[in-house]
Amino acid sequence: MDLLNTLVDKGLRREMPTREEALAVLATSDDDLLDVVTAAGKVRRHWFGRRVKLNYLVNLKSGLCPEDCSYCSQRLGSKADILKYTWLKPDEASQAAAAGLAGGAKRVCLVASGRGPTDRDVDRVSETIKAIKEQNEEVEVCACLGLLSDGQAERLRAAGADAYNHNLNTSESTYGDITTTHTYADRVDTVRKAHAAGLSACSGLIAGMGESDEDLVDVVFSLRELDPDSVPVNFLIPFEGTPLAKEWNLTPQRCLRILAMVRFVCPDVEVRIAGGREVHLRSMQPLALHLANSIFLGDYLTSEGQAGKADLEMIADAGFEVEGAGEVTLPAHRADAAHGCGSHAEGGCGSHTEGGCGSHAGGGVCGTAGAPAAAEPRTDLVAVRRRGAGTDLAPNA
Repeated sequence: MDLLNTLVDKGLRREMPTREEALAVLATSDDDLLDVVTAAGKVRRHWFGRRVKLNYLVNLKSGLCPEDCSYCSQRLGSKADILKYTWLKPDEASQAAAAGLAGGAKRVCLVASGRGPTDRDVDRVSETIKAIKEQNEEVEVCACLGLLSDGQAERLRAAGADAYNHNLNTSESTYGDITTTHTYADRVDTVRKAHAAGLSACSGLIAGMGESDEDLVDVVFSLRELDPDSVPVNFLIPFEGTPLAKEWNLTPQRCLRILAMVRFVCPDVEVRIAGGREVHLRSMQPLALHLANSIFLGDYLTSEGQAGKADLEMIADAGFEVEGAGEVTLPAHRADAAHGCGSHAEGGCGSHTEGGCGSHAGGGVCGTAGAPAAAEPRTDLVAVRRRGAGTDLAPNA
């Protein structure tokens, strides 16, 4: 297929596809799906080999968020029966992180619900970062605390944070259909603040909220322009008790096409399969490893994921290997830029989770033009997290 050959050549050169080419990837048929995966897989292997980076979430503060993000189980007015608790103490968070690190994770993502951190919250998280790094100097720590005020990114960087996650989630034109308590521009501003402070920026999207192909391409092109180092691709988890509980718009095949499109647009960036892979990719998860080079290990913020042991077995069975703590994730040209002044100059996009607080949640009521036929709901695969952080039960890692 001429389209795929062109996209592979562009990906190896870090050249931007056209909007028409990106849309054409999403429009390919199921008959061409393996060809699409094979083509995007060539780009993935060129920049990242067969390595899979493992990330581990620690939900520092769960529920009771004042924001109204439609996809999120922690949103204002949510009826979802999730865990609700206030801030974990630094030693509690460090213990939770240790479980993920023991399972092979090299990055810990510290997430807290809310519009954004107060200065006292930044102090709490700074203490937590120090506690985690005292136990494991090599671990990467990414904070995901919502909208940042001036100076907060610099304080997190000084405390030892390596990255900051804040997702764009969907296109600018449909953002107001998802959230009314903050704007798309607010999110862009926070990603730029993280960049300017020398933090590795992580920003991604949520698919499956009823958006059109054009919306998906818009948000991925916007991410490329912002140039984060990592791009988390979340698939909406339709939680009962949220406005998007009935949005079952994804099939495994569509998820793979979305991941392939992201890889072609962001060839040399860490593309992470984030929330919802177990719900929507299901038995096709191993194929997704040919497109993304990063996943979350174990559970998410408010939902349970695949068993950590099963994640590791899946990676090995698919012929991939877990990225070691001493290995550099990004290609040299990006890693060198990141070690400079935090001004990530070249190529790609990036990010890290989903939702208002930038973690694993659900979706938004975007436009429906061009959306696929609704998939059969698999509510049996949406399990509320009842273990790990905020509980007395062992975590899944």
